[in-house]
Amino acid sequence: MADPRRLSSADPRFEEELARLLAFEGAQDEGVDRAVAAILEDIARRGDEALVEYTRRFDRWSPASAADLEVSPAACREALGRIGEAERRALETAASRVRAYHEHQHLKGWRVEEEDGTMLGQQVTPLDRVGLYVPGGKAAYPSSVLMNAIAAKVAGVPDLVMVVPTPDGAANDHVLAAAAIAGVDRVFRVGGAQAIGALAYGTRTVPAVDKIVGPGNAYVAAAKRRVFGRVGIDMVAGPSEILVVADSTANPEWVAMDLFSQAEHDEIAQSILVTPDRALADRVHEAMRRALGAMPRRAIIEASLANRGAIIVVRDLDEACALANRIAPEHLELAVADPDALLPKIRHAGAIFMGHYASESLGDYCAGPNHVLPTSRTARFSSPLGVYDFQKRSSLIRVARGAAVTLGRTATTLARAEGLEAHARSAELRGEDRQ
Repeated sequence: MADPRRLSSADPRFEEELARLLAFEGAQDEGVDRAVAAILEDIARRGDEALVEYTRRFDRWSPASAADLEVSPAACREALGRIGEAERRALETAASRVRAYHEHQHLKGWRVEEEDGTMLGQQVTPLDRVGLYVPGGKAAYPSSVLMNAIAAKVAGVPDLVMVVPTPDGAANDHVLAAAAIAGVDRVFRVGGAQAIGALAYGTRTVPAVDKIVGPGNAYVAAAKRRVFGRVGIDMVAGPSEILVVADSTANPEWVAMDLFSQAEHDEIAQSILVTPDRALADRVHEAMRRALGAMPRRAIIEASLANRGAIIVVRDLDEACALANRIAPEHLELAVADPDALLPKIRHAGAIFMGHYASESLGDYCAGPNHVLPTSRTARFSSPLGVYDFQKRSSLIRVARGAAVTLGRTATTLARAEGLEAHARSAELRGEDRQ
């Protein structure tokens, strides 16, 4: 086994070693960026024609026309009927829990009336049309469909357009079934940067959207960066991450497998254990050695742990929490006897899993909260995907006649201080109204 590095906060070189552990070069590959720029320009210029050509080239199947890219709602329902009964029940259970959780996030408008009759408030409205990118190359992700689509539908988005690559023309039944369960309105079999371009610019077949959400490879991420501004995007996600804070009550086999659960994503995923118990650190390390041989993705796990994994021994749980806040992980497990006591000390994490039975994998699939989480320390300033990402807020201002005079004086003074005379006169004219 390629071991994760072992660190101790008591080591004089700890800060140096920690910086090396956390260093990650997330800069965009220039070759990828150039290729994506050319694809996006081509899609914007030639639309459906270019979309069909890129599908033939990259997905290795030949639609007769762009119309062949669309999957009908009936076909999605048929896929739902084809999958196994256990898989269907699991998708429906997960969807129900995700929907129930997100119902609590629904933002509501509000109004306040001032004594003079002025009204101030906020109106909340859903986005008109959202595009959902679902990966479909190396693996299929029906859970990603549920997390993104259900949050959008709870927000009230009336038109949800899903794009998913279908290598060799084969659509994944579980992904289509999840689309049927989640209420996706239209589905297109197209992927890569060309799919992002179609959603951003629109073609005769694929409608332009207001926001694009969903994970993807380096080309998809680069395309989302480039179209941001023309459309909104959720985030540009980095590698998967888990940090487990554990005390002596943690089960070493459980902790080992939780670390594996992120390491198996890819070779640059990051799995870190932080504990004040050196004996537990040793037991987890040994549990990892015993369990690795049975993992189908052993090579990926080993590479991930060797590249970016670590077991860190700290002085106490307070120091563990402070370190967790510095790292600001995507997933944070508090595998301790009293997670509620630690919770007030945690400020930065995408999702916090409290106690020994809250495995990160439950959050990925069916606990209810969204699994689209900030990575690469962005949990310091951003939040999980939610209903609020599919709604926008408009300020409401109604000014009574009397208030136009008093507020107008304040606005006039500030406008002239900024040298904006038209602003000042606009406010003054209301104050001069004597009708």
